[in-house]
Amino acid sequence: MHVAIPLYPRFTALDAVGPYTVMAFAPGHTVTFVAAEPGPVTDDRGSLTLQATASYADLPHPDVVIVPGGVGTFDALADQALVDWIAGAHAHARWTTSVCSGSLLLGAAGLLGGRKATTHWALLDFLARYGAEAVSERVVTEGKIVTAAGVSAGIDMALTLLAQTSDVETAQAVQLVIEYDPRPPFDAGSPKTAPEGLAERALALLG
Repeated sequence: MHVAIPLYPRFTALDAVGPYTVMAFAPGHTVTFVAAEPGPVTDDRGSLTLQATASYADLPHPDVVIVPGGVGTFDALADQALVDWIAGAHAHARWTTSVCSGSLLLGAAGLLGGRKATTHWALLDFLARYGAEAVSERVVTEGKIVTAAGVSAGIDMALTLLAQTSDVETAQAVQLVIEYDPRPPFDAGSPKTAPEGLAERALALLG
């Protein structure tokens, strides 16, 4: 099972690395970071660089596509090479997935029309631009398209996906080996539970 994760300038690191870690631990799964050209790609904090080891042309037909989000997503929507690669890869892939604002790139590739999908809570309204029905859930599966909410939800999505590409026991074993047993110190991970006024402060961090 070959998994491709496209990188573009100012992606969010955990959007890519969370699912990468889940899939890379799974037996029989190979994960490749791809970009327009092989080489380093820097994240949205400007301090972490991942290496794309293949170009889009090198890996046109992966079995699984995982598109990360990030503050660079809106610029990436105009990257026709990336959008075309997502559309072409989807035609052959077993699963096409996204994390956070990566779902907007699925939309730009024409994949979300008439489908339920999710993204970061601050961007849910943008999904309507692509004919999608926005759903405020951690993971949404519609046929062979799986979308995840913001950042950390990518780990949930990858485990959900792994149960499909392999089996539930394998997904559980990977969950255990990475000790994914979240118990956050604050109940502030959703606008539904966060203290009043915190959403504005959180959005300011994206600037």
